[in-house]
Amino acid sequence: MTAPDEGGSDGVRIRPLAQKDLDAVVRIERVSYSVPWSAATFRGLLFRADTDLLCAEVHGILAGYAVCWFVLDQGELGNVAVDPAFRRQGIAARLVEATLERARKRRAKEVFLEVRRSNDVAQRLYKRLGFREIGVRRNYYSLPAEDALVMRAAVERFG
Repeated sequence: MTAPDEGGSDGVRIRPLAQKDLDAVVRIERVSYSVPWSAATFRGLLFRADTDLLCAEVHGILAGYAVCWFVLDQGELGNVAVDPAFRRQGIAARLVEATLERARKRRAKEVFLEVRRSNDVAQRLYKRLGFREIGVRRNYYSLPAEDALVMRAAVERFG
C-alpha cells in the first residue's frame, strides 16, 4: 500500500485532500452519485479534526478521493469515488487501504460503511479489503430508492 504523500511506481500518489482539489472532487462526485455532496459539504469536512479526506493523483491528475470521519474508536467511510476515466485500475482499493491505515493511526478499532445493495463491484472490493456485511438499512438511498448494506472492517488487521 502506498502511504499518504508517497508516489507509487505506477504514478499513483495518495495524499491528503486540499482546498485546491475541491473543483475536481465535486466533478467526480457529480458523475459518481445520484445525490452528490456539495462543494460546501466537502469544504466543511476539510476543516474538521475528526475527518480524513484523501485523494489519489495519477501523474498529477486527481483521479479519486475518500472521506472518513471518526467518533471515539470507530470510523465511518462516508464516501469513495473514482473518476470514470481511472476506474478499474485499483485506485479505489488504494484509497480505502490508505483510509484504513489512517484509522489505525487514529486508534480506531473498526470502520463502517454503507453501500448500495446493487453495487456488486464495490461490495467485492470492500470484502477483499476485510469488510463484512453486518446489516441492512432499508430505503437508505434515494434516486433510486434502495437498501444499503452496512459493512464493518476490524482495523487491527492493518496494525
